[in-house]
Amino acid sequence: MTPDYSSLLPDGQINKLVQEWMQDDHPSFDVGGLVVGDAVKTAKLLMKSTGVFAGKPFFEAIFKQLDCQIEWQQLAVEGDYIEASGSNKICLAMVTGPVNNLLRGERTALNTLSRCSGVATASQVARKAAGDWKGWVAGTRKTTPGFRVVEKYGLLVGGAATHRLDLSQMVMLKDNHIWSAGSITSAVQLARKAAGFSQKIEVECQSLDEALEASKAGADIVMLDNFEPNQLKNDAKLLKEQFPHVLVEASGGITSDTMPLYLSEHVDIVSQGKLTQGYSCLDYSLKIVP
Repeated sequence: MTPDYSSLLPDGQINKLVQEWMQDDHPSFDVGGLVVGDAVKTAKLLMKSTGVFAGKPFFEAIFKQLDCQIEWQQLAVEGDYIEASGSNKICLAMVTGPVNNLLRGERTALNTLSRCSGVATASQVARKAAGDWKGWVAGTRKTTPGFRVVEKYGLLVGGAATHRLDLSQMVMLKDNHIWSAGSITSAVQLARKAAGFSQKIEVECQSLDEALEASKAGADIVMLDNFEPNQLKNDAKLLKEQFPHVLVEASGGITSDTMPLYLSEHVDIVSQGKLTQGYSCLDYSLKIVP
C-alpha cells in the first residue's frame, strides 16, 4: 500500500503555486464564467485512461481556493493502478460549488492530475521492471520549471525515489564543476568544506579512474554516467571492493526497458530522467451533472 505522502507538501508553497497557476489561466475577463453564472452545481471527475492515480492534494488545493467542495469516491486512492478508458470512465470524485468556479478550476486541476498521474505511472512501471533488486529507482532534477513539486510527488506516489529535490539538498558535482575546479579532488574538497557533515556529495564520473578519484577524495556517491551495461556492472564491482561504503548510481539514457541490464548487487541507484521528462499524461475530464 502506498503511504499517504500528502503531509509532506508545504501548504504555503502549494497555495502560492495554485494562485500562480490560476492567474496564468485567468489573467483577465472570463466570458465563459459570465455565461454560466454562479449557481451551485456538481461535477464528476472522470478518469478515462489506465494508470496510477496521483495528484489528489493539488486537485484539492485548486478547488479549495475556488470555494468548491470535493467528495472523493472510495477507489480514489493515490498509488493505485486503475483500469479506465473512454468507454469505461471511472468516477473518482464529485466536486460541488459555483458553476463558474468549477469551470475556472477545471483545466488547471485536470492538467495537474494528468501530469502527476503520468509521472506516477511511469515510476511504477520502472519500479516493477527492477523486480527483486534491492536498490533505488530514482528520478532526476530534469523537471518542469514551476511544476517540480508535482512531478517529484508523482515519483514518490509511483514508488520511485525523488533524487535530490533541488540544488540545496545534495551536492552534485558534474563535468562542468570538475572542469571549472581543475580536478575531481579539488572540487570534492572545496564542496566538503562548505557542505560539512550534513550533506552528501555526489560526483558524475565517466570512467572507473574518475570514480576511484572521487571516492578517495571523500565523495559519498559516484554516478557512473553513460556506461555500457557490462562495463558499468564490472566497474561498480571493482569500486565497491575498495570503497564498499560509497553508493554507486547508474545513469545516462537508461529506460525502463533497458534498466534490467544495469542492475547488480554493486549498483545502488538507477536514475531515469525520462520519469519526469518524457512521461505520457493520463486522461481525465470534469463533467457538470445536468
